[in-house]
This record gives sequence, C-alpha cells and structure tokens, in this order.
Amino acid sequence: MIFVDSNIFLHAFLRPRRELRSREREVKQRSKAIVERLRGGEEFTITTAHLSEVLNIIEAGLGLERSLGFLAWMGACENARITNVSKKDYEQALPVARNRKVSAIDALAYVSMRKMGITEAYTFDRHFERFEDITRLTE
Repeated sequence: MIFVDSNIFLHAFLRPRRELRSREREVKQRSKAIVERLRGGEEFTITTAHLSEVLNIIEAGLGLERSLGFLAWMGACENARITNVSKKDYEQALPVARNRKVSAIDALAYVSMRKMGITEAYTFDRHFERFEDITRLTE
C-alpha cells in the first residue's frame, strides 16, 4: 500500500493559468502518470482530510461538477483505501508539525502513514524528506 499526497492529484488535474516552467511541466506529467497507475489498479490510500483538500481545490479551480466527478471516481475506485482521521491523529500531528517544521496536513499524513505501517508516499512535497522513515516517490 502506498500513500498518495494531495499534490499528486492537484498537479494532474488542475489547469495552469500561466505557461508552466520546464520543471512544473515535468511534475505535471509525472503526476498524470502516477494517476494513470492508480486508475490501472495500483493500491493506494489517502486520508479523508487529504481527500477533502483535493475536492475543495478542484472545486475552486475547475468547478463543482469536476470536484464531484473526482469524488465519484474515488468512491468507486476499488483499489483506493480512504482512511478516517480522528482528533487524536490531529493531536499527534501537532508536535510533529512543530518539531519537523512541516504543515499540519503533512504531519497528519505522516501520523496516518505510521499508524497504517505505510513507508512510501507519492508526493512532490519535499517536506516529506524530513521524515527519515518515509520514502518520497515521484515516479
């Protein structure tokens, strides 16, 4: 099982409002390739918090119908495991965020991954490199 960070879906689906730089185009293409593997059946997990983040940003950028379409896909995706987060998870994420100097959502991902025994994450967020026991995958 692999964790998929929000940025993978956002890079894959959002339309840029300006010309992308070379590195940005590369990230977008890699994200699309990862999403294609997920569509092809690769098993993955995402938390409800990360899913909500993706849905809100897709709705703001592409509209309600695209956001609902993404949610429908996630709901029907048999290889997707959507895990709940609790108040306790957020409480555990707070010191992680402070100590590692990462966002609360990145710390929540880390806490959730540890709880599930997951050590690999698809993400372009370099903050994940601050977690020694997590391997950040971009391919």
